[in-house]
Amino acid sequence: MQLSLDEVRRLTGPNLLSDYPGTIADVFIEGISQQEVIICWQKQLDYCLSSLGWQEQYFHRLYEGGASMSLSAPMDLLYSACDVLELAWDCCVDELKGEQNALKDERLLILQEAIKEEANPKLIILLNAARQHGVLCLSDDDEVSLGSGTGSQTWSIDDFPDASEVDWEQYAQVPLALITGTNGKSTSVRLAAQIAKAAGMQAGVTSTDFIKVGDTIIDDGDYSGPGGARMLLRDTRTEIAFLEVARGGLLRRGLPVNLATASLVTNVAGDHLGQYGINTIDEIAHVKLMVAKAIKGAGDFIVLNADDKRLVKFAPEFFLKDAVAPICWFSMHADNPIILAQIQQQRPCVYVDNNQIIYSYSSTEVIAQIDEIPMTVSGTAKHNIENALGVVGLCKIMGISTSAIHTGLMRFGQNPSDNPGRGNIYHVKGATVVVDFAHNAHSMQAVMDMAQNMANDLPKEGRITVLFSNAGDRSNTEIYDVANAVFGLQPDTYILAEIEEYLRGREMGEVSALVKSHLLNKGVASASIFETIDPIAGVKLAVQNAKPGDLLLLFVLAKREQVHTYLTGSTFST
Repeated sequence: MQLSLDEVRRLTGPNLLSDYPGTIADVFIEGISQQEVIICWQKQLDYCLSSLGWQEQYFHRLYEGGASMSLSAPMDLLYSACDVLELAWDCCVDELKGEQNALKDERLLILQEAIKEEANPKLIILLNAARQHGVLCLSDDDEVSLGSGTGSQTWSIDDFPDASEVDWEQYAQVPLALITGTNGKSTSVRLAAQIAKAAGMQAGVTSTDFIKVGDTIIDDGDYSGPGGARMLLRDTRTEIAFLEVARGGLLRRGLPVNLATASLVTNVAGDHLGQYGINTIDEIAHVKLMVAKAIKGAGDFIVLNADDKRLVKFAPEFFLKDAVAPICWFSMHADNPIILAQIQQQRPCVYVDNNQIIYSYSSTEVIAQIDEIPMTVSGTAKHNIENALGVVGLCKIMGISTSAIHTGLMRFGQNPSDNPGRGNIYHVKGATVVVDFAHNAHSMQAVMDMAQNMANDLPKEGRITVLFSNAGDRSNTEIYDVANAVFGLQPDTYILAEIEEYLRGREMGEVSALVKSHLLNKGVASASIFETIDPIAGVKLAVQNAKPGDLLLLFVLAKREQVHTYLTGSTFST
């Protein structure tokens, strides 16, 4: 029997297991019934909660090789809640091993003192009052804020007003959208911000690349979690907010906010399997659909991909109480049965018909001609057509005009700075160069489909070169799947680039060796495969060997700014 604790962490918002903030623990279980472990763990939790005088709820989830247990808790006691959950686990392990935990009561006494120190009843009163007044209240270790964006105010955690002193009428919430999915999240938030700009609004954006208000980047880095959301929503320049919500942030902390005007799930595919007990694509779908929990107000909708079978299958589970689910569906196909049903019922939907993006909700509107939208690359980038459909639905739900949506679509993607690292096209030495951030098989295949259409227009002497990499925390199977997507294009040259900052437990050169061996087994000639120490070296090699009429696909997962600078330079040296 093996029982071990993987991680205990705070949940600051609605999460996979419940709608409440609290804490969660992931554990590994082997050689004993998972249900037996859960029953024992819950028994020990009951004892701890009773001893502390807590009346909180707990929830559990089983998965292959382990389980998760979450415990609800007041927002001012999340650290103590972590200790409670961990103590109950330690006592559970001892009991299952036939041992006594002699320190249990002593640890409970220590916890009682810690709870007294951590408790902030003034904050709880303010949070409850804000909820009653329908005002967003965000709190963390350092600050407390009321309202959002232009309608917000922020104080130090040590110096915020009593609830009875607050003029609740002065605080408002700006329109806010949560955007998630396996692929297309960053493109979607950036496109939505461009559309909002066309509507005369200053959009705030959080993403895995930066946090930005209007044209000002506040900071570079991964801000796809609740920390980035709080920073953005406390910025009084923000008039409308588009928050990229990544899988990691959802599982680590839960939703960044519990109320949104709209949410968008672009798609669901395999990525990061095996982390946080998420082992299947079905389970990923449930994680992504968590953003449905923020859709509660009349007229608020979640925008979902009707061509994604898992979203279609699992979305109803989040709206069991509603006769008509608040969903705006989008599809690449006008004859999709879900789209036909939405049109008949006069429910919102977005779809492609006769090379046009159509929005329907009681009446039908033509939004744009697809091959005229720059990001679709004359209609060849099918994945970006899907991204555009989702964002159109999102922006219509948020009240943005059709003319502004059309203008934003036509402005977005005309240069690499609009959407850095996503389908950026350069022309170098007479060759066409595509730079993209695709890093899993699903996103790689989407770009390959676009590239195949571009390859059909290459001159007879034109050759195809593909540069790609993998992060070390991907399984061998996931790494092979990426290589298979590239192989399907049958390029003339494969360039494998190592990424030292993404080794994540692997040795330098290990991933490239795996990929090279896999390609050789598939019949690729050794002379067609090159290995480089990093993406910059790989890009330089590709450009050095480029000839007029060639197509270069550069999947750059790191050092994108340096790559952009190099590709836009007047000379190309090694």
